[in-house]
Order: sequence, then C-alpha cells, then structure tokens
Amino acid sequence: MAISELEQVPPFGTHGWWFRWSFAWAPIIFDRSAGRLASALRRQATVTADEAESILVEHDRLDGWLNYAYRACKNDRDGRLLERRLDAAESMPWLLDVIFTLEGRVRPYHKYLPWELHQHPLARWPAQESLGLLTDTLDGDPAAIRATFARVETACAAFDGARPKPILIPLIESWAEELQLLRR
Repeated sequence: MAISELEQVPPFGTHGWWFRWSFAWAPIIFDRSAGRLASALRRQATVTADEAESILVEHDRLDGWLNYAYRACKNDRDGRLLERRLDAAESMPWLLDVIFTLEGRVRPYHKYLPWELHQHPLARWPAQESLGLLTDTLDGDPAAIRATFARVETACAAFDGARPKPILIPLIESWAEELQLLRR
C-alpha cells in the first residue's frame, strides 16, 4: 500500500472503515517517510471529534444502542427473557462503536477485543470490568445494561464538555420518560 493511500482516511460506514483497526498497533520496522508513516497509522486508528459526532449522531450509533438497551430492559420488565437476550445481543455492535468512539479510537475486531482492552486500556472502561459488563449484557442482564448506560452517559457528558455545544446528552435526554428503565 502506498503511503499516500494510507493517508486517505475512510469515513465510518464505508468499505475502508472496517480495515482501519488493522493499522492500530502495527509496528513500524523501518520508516523513510520522516514520520508520515507513523502519523498515517495513528490517524487510521483514531477518531477525531468531528468523526465521533458523525458516528454517534449522524450514523445513529448512540441512539441505536439506546434503542436496543431500552428494548432489552423493557423485555426484562415484561418477562420476555428470550427477547431480552436477543435485544441485548443486538445492542453489542452499537455499544462497542459508542465506547471506542467516545475514547477517540476505532473499535477492534471481536477477536482482538480482550487483547485491546488489556494491552491498550480505555480511560473509562477497565478491561476486566468492561469484559464482565459485556458478557453480562450478552446474557441480557438488566443490571449490566444499566451500569453500562451510566458509564456511557458519563462519557457522553465529558464529550459534550469539550464541544462548543452539547450534542450527546440532549440526544440521551430526548428519550424522556423511557430513560427510567435505564436509570433504575
């Protein structure tokens, strides 16, 4: 791959987006590019604030995760255990996009998720605790979904705090009374 091609950063949802994580921790053995290579690799694996806004809001990753988390808790409330588990499992790709995007990183392939969390920890998501929450969420555990919601909400507030105008907390608050199921 030519360095000029590597410097082209594919946006979320495009074919090239799915390959961006593969550059995240690639070692640089030899570089004659005066730092262009390291910069290009770093850029492929990171998400800018503008990209994050696009991923979380325009591509509905935050709202989509809220929708599935809410449905899972609603199914739990209504005694629909299979449906609870299905919605909780469906929420996982959305949630992982939210978590990693809020940390300014491209989410890893599932195969490398535990490795990534242990070797390159996220600031708000300690590895063992996060992997436990993810596992419990896959089982449809409403307590895990609610604990995850609290963390996501805190991370969204921090993201908004660094922006000129809040965008994520207003999106969450637009769920109004439905948030009661996620905040119990």
